[in-house]
Amino acid sequence: MTTLPADPTAQPTSIQAVIVDLDGTMVDTLGDFEVALNRMLADLQLPPVQRGFIERAVGKGSEHLIRAVLAEQMRQADLSGGAVGASCPATLPEARYEQAWRSYQTHYLAINGQFSSVYPGVVAGLQALRDLGLPLACLTNKPLSFAQPLLAAKGLDGFFSHVFGGDSFARKKPDPLPLLEACKALGTAPARTLMVGDSQNDAQAARAAGCPVMLMTYGYNHGEPVQGVDADGLADTMTAVAAGLAARLQNAPPEKG
Repeated sequence: MTTLPADPTAQPTSIQAVIVDLDGTMVDTLGDFEVALNRMLADLQLPPVQRGFIERAVGKGSEHLIRAVLAEQMRQADLSGGAVGASCPATLPEARYEQAWRSYQTHYLAINGQFSSVYPGVVAGLQALRDLGLPLACLTNKPLSFAQPLLAAKGLDGFFSHVFGGDSFARKKPDPLPLLEACKALGTAPARTLMVGDSQNDAQAARAAGCPVMLMTYGYNHGEPVQGVDADGLADTMTAVAAGLAARLQNAPPEKG
C-alpha cells in the first residue's frame, strides 16, 4: 500500500473532508449488476452477459452500463442467429433502451444489495476517518435511488453527511462538476478535499476539480490495472487510507490565522 506521497520540497496540504465512491470502492456490487442485468436480458429475450464484460463496462453510470450490455448482447444474438435479427437489428440497440431501462430498474431495486458485499476494512476505515473529524460525502455514478438503499442495506449510510448519485447533477464523473458540487456541500476547497475511488473516472474527475485522489487496488477500473492511472496514491484497504491521512494530518503545518 502507498499513501499520499510525501513531497520533501513542499508543505503537505491539510485535508478537511473526504469524498468516497461507492461501487468498487466501498461495496463489491458485481453480483447485483450480474443478476439485474441478466434478468433484464431475459425479459428482452437476449442471451446472458458474462461478469467479465460487466466489470469492464461498470463505472460510468447505469445508463452507460445498460447501453453497453444491450449493444453487446444484441450483437451476440445476431451472430448466433437468434430471434433479435430482422425486427430489431444489433445495429439499433437504442431502439430497445427504454424497455431495457425499465426492466433493469425493476430488477435492480428488487435485489439491491442482496448479491453484493462490503469490502474488508471499509467500515473500520470510514469510522477512522470520522474519528479524525473529517466530514464524509458519498459520490457515485449510480442513480441516487439505487445508491441510498444500498448504503442503508450495508449499514454505511450513517457515515455520510451527503450522498450524491449519477443523477444528482447535470454531468457525471469523470466530469469535475460532481466533485466541485460535493465540495460546496461539504464547505471545503477542492485542494483540501480527498477523493477516494477505484477507477480512472474518479481520478480524472479529481484532477480536473483540483482534488487529491487515492485509488483502491481492488476495484473495477473498467478491467484495467489501476496502477496505470494518474493518482496521488493507492491503498489496499480503507483503513490504510485513514491511517495515511492520520499521519499526513499530524505532519500538516498549523493553519495561518
